[in-house]
Amino acid sequence: MKIMSLLPFFLLCAFTSYFSSATAEFVLDTAGNPLRNGGVYFLRPVIITANGGGAEFAATGNETCPLTVVQSPSPFSNGLPVKISSLFKIMYISEGLILYIGFTVVPPCAPTPSFWTVVKGEEGEGLSVKLTGYNDPLRGWFKIKRVSVDIGGYNLLFCPQNSPCGYVSIEQDTDGNRRFVVTQSEENRLWIRFESLSSASTATAYEPLVSLKSHV
Repeated sequence: MKIMSLLPFFLLCAFTSYFSSATAEFVLDTAGNPLRNGGVYFLRPVIITANGGGAEFAATGNETCPLTVVQSPSPFSNGLPVKISSLFKIMYISEGLILYIGFTVVPPCAPTPSFWTVVKGEEGEGLSVKLTGYNDPLRGWFKIKRVSVDIGGYNLLFCPQNSPCGYVSIEQDTDGNRRFVVTQSEENRLWIRFESLSSASTATAYEPLVSLKSHV
């Protein structure tokens, strides 16, 4: 991904987004603490069901390197730790801020630094969330939106340049992978909570991946 060439665009959008959301509330983790800028968290579903757990990566379709962001098939898996960062030198993350999101570990075959990107899939596949490594990712940014119901939780959105924001949702492919996609539909949107590593269960899905290189 051409980070430097996109930087002026992102900075302009960041200033616009920041001032328009200046009164927005902080995004909170499961312990009730504001998300730290550059902090590392597990992205877990608000309600534990049989449909899956935290976020991780996998090889899907014709990929020879696991560059697709997916939901763990185990509802009890924390998934992989995810770093959430804002362009601003601020301590905490508020709703609506432009965000960089990425796993703190990536497969050896993936480029580094690695971030979540969004690319157009094959015909009929729509927009897919991928790790850095695909050509021509969509210009845009991620942001977090609170779910306005009593049980709490958040939606993750991706906002392409000059297009409406879409929900990061789950779509199951023919191989059973629960892929992260971006859609205008609310039907399968991710409804997540942010769990800090210190408060998470010690039995996490990323422990066998200690040999992977880090970009924290």
